[in-house]
Formats: sequence, structure tokens, C-alpha cells
Amino acid sequence: MPDWFLTLTHWLALPEVGLSTVFVVAFVSATLLPMGSEPAVFALIKLNPELFWPAILVATAGNTLGGAVSWLMGLGAHKAIDRARGNATELRALRWLERFGPKACLLSWLPGVGDPLCAVAGWLKFPFWPCVAYMAIGKFARYVTMTAGLLWAFPGHLPA
Repeated sequence: MPDWFLTLTHWLALPEVGLSTVFVVAFVSATLLPMGSEPAVFALIKLNPELFWPAILVATAGNTLGGAVSWLMGLGAHKAIDRARGNATELRALRWLERFGPKACLLSWLPGVGDPLCAVAGWLKFPFWPCVAYMAIGKFARYVTMTAGLLWAFPGHLPA
């Protein structure tokens, strides 16, 4: 492996730089890149149970900012997406989104469709700050639910 990659992975190691790692992973996973941040949040909390709320809040902030970047990418990609708009299913989905407006961003937590939803909200020129607020609410609820569920399913401490 290249030295820069090993240095990066060492710098992002959970026990040493836990909350910043959670932030970066949550931010990147909220863009259109296919990855999830829940394993990083869960691992940090299993290693440091006292960081439950800080980890949830940092992950929510990173994921929400990543969603805002997706919104901005959608706004910038307006013309490119406009070419694919002729499909009836896409038109039905766009009408649904237009009906709900920024509140549709509450669904930004959904796997597979949530991140593109943020981009489409930007493409539709929904108001930025209401979208970000609804993204934050949805993403916060997801992190609390997922992490609490994982802690319930996998109780106990990691072996030392």
C-alpha cells in the first residue's frame, strides 16, 4: 500500500481520532458515494460508550453537511439531469417531491434514495436552509435509532 494511504488510515484510526473520523466518514457517506457511516459510529460508541451523544451529534453534523453538498451538486447539475426527465416514473417522483417541497428531505436518511434525494432537492431549487434542517432531523433520527438498535442487539464491551 502507498505510504500516504497508510498515513491517512492511521490518522483516521477510531481510538485515536474517533469523533473526527466519524465526521469524515459521515460526511463522505452523505454524498453520492456508496458507503455507510453507521459502522464507524457504532464502533466508536462500542469502544467509548460515554461518547454516545457526541458521536451521534458529530455524525449528524457530518452527514447533514454532506447532504448539503449533495444539494449543491444537484443545483449545479440541473441541466444534465434535465435531459433524463422524460421518463414517466421520474416525472411522477418529481411531482411527488415538488408537492412535499423541503419536507421531502426528512427522507434523506433512507438507504439508496436519501442521498440522491438531497441532490434532486437542489436541482428542483428547493430552499437551501429548510432542506438542510429537514435533512438534519431525519439523519439525527436515523443515527439514534440505528445506534441504539445495534447497541441493543450487540450488548457488552469489546474484548481488550
